[in-house]
Parts: sequence; structure tokens; C-alpha cells
Amino acid sequence: MGDALSALGVGIVVFVSTNVDDLVLLSAFFSDPTVKPRHVVAGQFLGIAALVAASAASALFALVVPEGWIGLLGIFPLVLGLRGLVALRRENEDAAASDAAPRPGMLGSKVLAVAGVTVANGGDNLGVYIPLFSSAPKLVPLYAAVFAAMTAVWCAVGYHLVHNALWGRRIQRWGRRALPFILVALGLTILSRALVLIRP
Repeated sequence: MGDALSALGVGIVVFVSTNVDDLVLLSAFFSDPTVKPRHVVAGQFLGIAALVAASAASALFALVVPEGWIGLLGIFPLVLGLRGLVALRRENEDAAASDAAPRPGMLGSKVLAVAGVTVANGGDNLGVYIPLFSSAPKLVPLYAAVFAAMTAVWCAVGYHLVHNALWGRRIQRWGRRALPFILVALGLTILSRALVLIRP
């Protein structure tokens, strides 16, 4: 019982410390009217599940994922961000047309878009989850359950930040426009980790 409670506390601390930046991304996604809340929630759960599965597999087979290769995941949010910037530019050039008809989303599947950004932003998650799972393989199901519960909490917090009566309107107004810039910055930051692949 003591080990389970200790693992519960560790799981919460690990999740919070590796996913603080996800709150910004979740708030930006929730503020985009072209992305429905259920797509954001499903995408976040799918992304976290992929990170947990990859970490568990790496721990099981004693694999180490080089940081440089993880950095290549930055291509995904970068492409999404650039597409979002193009859409914003078109919207500004033809405001009447964008008001008359809703814009298409970032990708055909909003769920996969959110999941892809979550995975691309999960380099630090892998760096912490893999040694954590390796140190206590029997506790992996418990950690996975804690991460699932915390993902639900994170989604609820991100949603309520956007729909808060005090500052929700400001976030909704600027969040959608800020999302492409956030994704571009995130993509470039993640890609910078891949520079080790080309250094002599």
C-alpha cells in the first residue's frame, strides 16, 4: 500500500513537471473555434497515451531514444503553425469571405493534429518516463492510470481557462490568432534539438 501511495505521488509530480507547457497549448487549441473541445480532449489523451506506450516499450527493451532524433518531431508543429499563419493571412485579406463561411481546420483530423503536437512536445516526457518505468516495471500500469487522470484534469483546466468569465473572452479573442505563432515557435524549439545530428 505504501509503495502504491508513493508511486501515486511520484506520478502526479512527474506529470505536472513534464506537462506544464501543455496547458498553454491546450488553452490555445480550446480557443480556436475550428477545433471542437472533444477533438482537443481526444487528441490530448491520444498523444499522452502514445508517449506512455513509447516510454513503456523503450523501458521494456532498454532502448534509449537519442535526443537528436526526438528533435525531428518539431517538424509537425512547425508545419501546422505555418499552415495556420497562411490561413490567418488569407482571413485578413478577405475578412468578408471568412465571416460568411467557417474556415477549414488545421488538418482533416483535428484529433490527430492535437495528438501530433502533444507527442512532438513530449521529448521531456520521454526523458523522464523511460527511466521511471525502467526503475519499477510493475508500477507502469499505475503510472499510466495516474497520467490518464491527470490528462483529464489538464484538459479541464485548459478548457476553463478559455471559458473563464474574467479573462476567457480575451483568451478566445487572441488565442486562435496566437496558436499558429505558438506552434511555429514550438516547432523551431524542438527542431533545435536535432542540431546534434549535423554537428561533427
